[in-house]
Amino acid sequence: MAGICEGRVVVVTGAARGIGRGHALEFARQGARVVVNDLGGGVDGSGESTSPAEQVAQEIRAAGGEAVANTDSVADFSGAKRMLETALDHFGDLHVLVNNAGILRDRMLFNMSEEEWDAVMHVHLKGTFCPSRHAAAYWRDKSKAGKAVDGRLINTTSVSGTYGNPGQSNYGAAKAGIASFTIIAARELERYGVTANCVSPGALTRMTENLNPNRPRAEVEEGAFNPRSADNVAPIVVWLGSLESAGVTARVFESSGGRLGISEGWRRGPSVTQERRWEPDELGAVVQDLLAKAAPVPGLSA
Repeated sequence: MAGICEGRVVVVTGAARGIGRGHALEFARQGARVVVNDLGGGVDGSGESTSPAEQVAQEIRAAGGEAVANTDSVADFSGAKRMLETALDHFGDLHVLVNNAGILRDRMLFNMSEEEWDAVMHVHLKGTFCPSRHAAAYWRDKSKAGKAVDGRLINTTSVSGTYGNPGQSNYGAAKAGIASFTIIAARELERYGVTANCVSPGALTRMTENLNPNRPRAEVEEGAFNPRSADNVAPIVVWLGSLESAGVTARVFESSGGRLGISEGWRRGPSVTQERRWEPDELGAVVQDLLAKAAPVPGLSA
């Protein structure tokens, strides 16, 4: 039986390990032709290697699928263009871009260095912008040429950005920025036949295994469902990349274990209006009344 992404051409960044690897493998299982992008660096972004991306591409081909490796940096403007050209050169089109690549440089705000801030912004924010910009231009040009477009932009955010997590002001700010970027991209690209959505994953990977060293590590029997597996995130990403998701855009999905939800993000809450300028000394009671009517600030486990 054909998969839900049969014939689709997909680029997945950060696809050599963890969550990204799960995306690439599931897209291939569902019939997609996959560009496996990964620089092959460490969790902190240091180093690079061609082996990890090629290993995943070989795994897909060994299972009967179609895949090619690419090791360009997502945050290099020209490299991101070459990455998408890899899809066009090998498979003749581009239907889906999944921006998944990321690094961590965790530090409390008062200890964070400029380099730690810049490195995370570079990979996450610029590394989402660069491939997205080139994909958007390709889809727009294709649409303007009178050709049918059914494109999908799928970005990766985090609860650290949408709800906040101490020690990750750089990572959280970048991930919150990606969520906003996605919603804006959805508005801009809708007229060209492209949807843009975001996924906030929860899984135990090399990026998250040290975030809570006191977390209980329950043993999972072989063949049993593992709620912490990185592979659990792929189904919603693959569905968003399919033709079935055509009417879904500007959404942020949360996926962790067997749980799937929608993060509703910023929305206007209670307000009060008067026909004159507010005086600072009268705002105490006004603000307290608004806070009493507002929804509580959500936490990571909300």
